[in-house]
Amino acid sequence: MRASLRVGPGIAALILGAAACHHDAAPDAYGNFEATEVIVSAQTSGQLQRFIPAEGAKLERGAVVAAVDTTQLALQRAQSVAQREAASARGAEVAAQQRALEAQRDVAQRAYERTQRLYAEKAATAQQLDQAERDYRTLVAQVAAARAQGESAGMDAASSSARVAQLSDQLAKSTVTNPQAGTVLATYTRAGEIVQPGAPLYKIADLDTLVLRAYLSGSQLASVHLGQQVRVHVDRASGGLGTLNGTVSWISPTSEFTPTPVQTRDERADLVYAVKIRVPNANGALRIGMPGDITLGSEVATRGSK
Repeated sequence: MRASLRVGPGIAALILGAAACHHDAAPDAYGNFEATEVIVSAQTSGQLQRFIPAEGAKLERGAVVAAVDTTQLALQRAQSVAQREAASARGAEVAAQQRALEAQRDVAQRAYERTQRLYAEKAATAQQLDQAERDYRTLVAQVAAARAQGESAGMDAASSSARVAQLSDQLAKSTVTNPQAGTVLATYTRAGEIVQPGAPLYKIADLDTLVLRAYLSGSQLASVHLGQQVRVHVDRASGGLGTLNGTVSWISPTSEFTPTPVQTRDERADLVYAVKIRVPNANGALRIGMPGDITLGSEVATRGSK
């Protein structure tokens, strides 16, 4: 004979309460881990003489990681330097000529003025007056021409200086320095290849701190604020979930439709808000693209609802 088990009202209430607690313990949002990735590109063209980055290698900020052949750039810079020096020398020569012509012009001006007075007093002929005027006006024109030549030489020197500065900048950029500390995620070239300005060389990201991009509904948004500490859950290799502490670093100011791979408590067509949670990854257990979920916690929810 089979005995029947009757559940009293008190036991039923405990069961329902346990089920409710289990439902409340469900994650508040789901997402995937990502990192701020930086693609380092070449800034000059030429053969890549040296290339250090390797996938998985860690690089320090400011480390010299690649070098492009600078032979042609160095020759062009030397040529521009010579042109600048030649233009400067020509400018100095023209300036000296201009000073000599100005001195002759001043003498010719005084002679012309004196001849005008003598002509007025009938002590000089019209031919002498014309000759004095012609000498003076010729020197005035020669001074103006010398001044124009000096300005042209100065412009040539300035143009050559600008070209030297441009080539010096390109020479400096031929040495590639790592912009941020991190781990090399991918390489796109190798030593010996020809690169062009803008060609990607490698991709790097700081994996010491990853970002979990999750999505919250409008009703949950009131429980979240910048700088808030949340609990982040990820799958462990040994099974089960590992719990980490995270900090809310960004909240989207606009809503969007729920992305396809994301699951939340609300309907998939409901509008949600993206948030970013910074999670320390000192032991390297977290990976880009790894799924994770967050729990806001009752204390945080109570604070956010005020």
